[in-house]
Amino acid sequence: MANNKIQHIAIIMDGNGRWAEKRGLTRTEGHYAGSSNVKKIVKASIKYKVKYLSLYAFSTENWKRPKTEINILMKLLSRFIKKETEEFHRNNIRLLVSGDITVMPTGIRNEINRVIELTRNNTKFILNVCLNYGSRDEILNAVRSILKDFKKGKIKEERIDEKLFQKYLYNGELLPDPDLLIRTSGELRISNFLLWQIAYSEFYFTQTLWPDFNEQELGKAIEVYKKRNRRFGGL
Repeated sequence: MANNKIQHIAIIMDGNGRWAEKRGLTRTEGHYAGSSNVKKIVKASIKYKVKYLSLYAFSTENWKRPKTEINILMKLLSRFIKKETEEFHRNNIRLLVSGDITVMPTGIRNEINRVIELTRNNTKFILNVCLNYGSRDEILNAVRSILKDFKKGKIKEERIDEKLFQKYLYNGELLPDPDLLIRTSGELRISNFLLWQIAYSEFYFTQTLWPDFNEQELGKAIEVYKKRNRRFGGL
């Protein structure tokens, strides 16, 4: 039986709306419940000795949602940053953000940058929140950046390999590839999330909706992962 160690988990948090609908609640209440669950899963990840957690919070495609829902999501994001990050800092947790935040509302962008700087030297755990994130955009931006540096003579063609490419991805020098990718709510899609980084990740899909995805559910996913035979293309 395999006994795989796990250091990085990535989660596609899905199902807030359906969670609310099942309870006769508004989508806003569903998003509120989903936001509140983040702190619980961070604590559970630390308990299970995971070092890195990447959460798909807002995708580049989410801008297509109704403006009222986007405004609610932005307010929840702002609330989360203001309410939770001081505690994260006290607990030696570092916050990273992956994605293009230049288009986020100014107040939220300033708060994000403040918290990133505040927690920069924390070492116990890294929470990577993916905001305005799309993997295809990330890869294209990496290619453009490599071309710029190549034209400036900063890198030579023969140096361009997987290791160098990784450094041009969002937080590529700080985050190892995910060992395990989890998607909640029963959907069986990757949805443009970490396409480069999950090349050899194990996948775990669960019917559990994100607000109900608790410490026990995370434990189940980790146990399944530990029993997998990870061959990375070998025998």
